[in-house]
Amino acid sequence: MGVIIPRWEWRTFGKGNFGKGEIALRALPMESNKKTDEEYILSRKSDENVKIRFDLVDVKSLQKVNADKLEQWLPVLKTGFPIDHENIKKLFGILKVEVPELKRENYTHDEFIDEIVKPHKDLVVVQVKKDRDIYKIDGATAEIAKTSFNGVEWRTICVEHEDPALVIAIVRKLGMEDAANMNYIQAMKKSVGLA
Repeated sequence: MGVIIPRWEWRTFGKGNFGKGEIALRALPMESNKKTDEEYILSRKSDENVKIRFDLVDVKSLQKVNADKLEQWLPVLKTGFPIDHENIKKLFGILKVEVPELKRENYTHDEFIDEIVKPHKDLVVVQVKKDRDIYKIDGATAEIAKTSFNGVEWRTICVEHEDPALVIAIVRKLGMEDAANMNYIQAMKKSVGLA
């Protein structure tokens, strides 16, 4: 397995069109379109990014925020179902919440959500739909997406790369530098009243 390199991300959310930034990206050839149904697990005590997609628990941890307010995210855990005690304890440590009594040796997806996550006083499950148009710009990845969090609809635009200087240069090139940088977890918490 290769070395995992953390990526720097700039992202913002809105309800409408993103103006000249969206026009500039739409003028480029689209690399791909991805539609997914995902679940995120939000914690009252942590802003780490924990999602379930394609039957995998996928966790990214915020490492740094730089002077341009870009965020550096690093993948720290990826595991499938059934999920065992060791990985549940790791996951709950990342979410900074108490591990409940574990009555099964391991848990299927539905058992984990229904018996462990939903009853937990500090956790909330959010159903997320994404329809992502993905572009390459100056070597970085950018996307424009329609998304919904428990049915609350948003649009998002982002730029990400390993080099923060490249990310902020592209954000400025798109004329988006005045838009607030907001990650998925912040937007979800705002949408479901957990902010």
